[in-house]
Amino acid sequence: MNTDGLDLVSSHAYADKGVPHELWTQMRAEAPVHYCTPKGFDPFWAITRHADICEISKQPEIFSSATGIAMIAKAQDEAIRQQNQGFGAMRVLIEMDPPEHRSYRAVTSPVFTPRAIKAMDEVIETSAREIVDRLAGETREGECDFANDVAAAHPLRILSTMLGVPRESEPDILRLTNELFASDDPDLQREGEDRNASLAALGMELYQLFDKVIQDRRSNPRDDLASLLANAQIDGESMPMMETLGYFLITFTAGHDTTKNSLVGGMKAFAENPDQFEKLKKDRTLLDSAVEEVVRWTTPVNHMKRRVMQDYELRGQKLRAGDWLVMFYASANRDEEVFEAPFEFRIGRNPNRHLGFGIGEHFCLGANLARRSQRALLAELADRVEYMELAGEAEQIHSAFVVGLKKLPMRYKIRPSSNENQATP
Repeated sequence: MNTDGLDLVSSHAYADKGVPHELWTQMRAEAPVHYCTPKGFDPFWAITRHADICEISKQPEIFSSATGIAMIAKAQDEAIRQQNQGFGAMRVLIEMDPPEHRSYRAVTSPVFTPRAIKAMDEVIETSAREIVDRLAGETREGECDFANDVAAAHPLRILSTMLGVPRESEPDILRLTNELFASDDPDLQREGEDRNASLAALGMELYQLFDKVIQDRRSNPRDDLASLLANAQIDGESMPMMETLGYFLITFTAGHDTTKNSLVGGMKAFAENPDQFEKLKKDRTLLDSAVEEVVRWTTPVNHMKRRVMQDYELRGQKLRAGDWLVMFYASANRDEEVFEAPFEFRIGRNPNRHLGFGIGEHFCLGANLARRSQRALLAELADRVEYMELAGEAEQIHSAFVVGLKKLPMRYKIRPSSNENQATP
């Protein structure tokens, strides 16, 4: 196998060349466990098969998350670790191993059960309807950037409501999220000549934003997720400040960006496969399976990194204690051994054992919320879109970790909502 792995982890490679599905297809066939030595990054084992990712993910005692989960350039990684505040100080749930991880996950797991999410239905459905209403405007047709006008706005409104964040703060949260997950993107990154200084300033701004909310909810608790996090206890004691800040970080940012990227990538897939959109418009029983196929197809969380804690053999390759490995979920979600016609977008796909939400110990805590919010927007669009087509070139974000589109120009025509029709005399 002739690749050093740079195209798998370079943010700019994803923007310039797109998601490397051709390379992954070759790797799955020839070298599914391949040692990579990309310039500027730590060496790592690339894991590209569905079965191998499942095997690794179910053994957190051997494959640790505690020393970082994203494969980023060594210089950037070192800059983060040197920070005494901001990112370097925060500890996030996704970078914890058991048993600690289970204790922290239990803090919010009741909030994200299907039953608890169902209580959010009115908020979720209202958000979807208002966004499509705004898109329709008075003329009910026109052009938009679906990535920013629709896909970014919907999950942001839902999370802000859950966290008790005022609407006027939503633009700041969106900006900070973009700066965090697209720190290499010239259009989205934080301004500044010194990248390390910019990163430190971003971490500090997030720190201050979260600290303000935390102090408010400790003094004036409300019935929202922010109050739950601010006043949480771990093993009978108050959750430490750095862990509380980390919980806010992962909830505010990861919960928004992944759903946004799934929605915009899904709409591009529907535009390129109009027969599938017509199928959905005619049969609402396909909504749930459509959401699962959108998540498989887009796989917003592209990879996760693990540290090998003890020698381990995988497909004849000897992984040594201390080695890094990177699990590429987007490759697993096109694995020919698991999915029939994996490069076809099929909203009725069943079974669909995708790894878009991960598997094992770190299965996505917010998966039920992500599914429900995507379902609501797809339902609103299926009910009201007369046509929606691409109106220009899509642009990929400069990111290899949380991947997606930063621009998706679309042309559309939308019919009135059922609420408008009922209100018409």
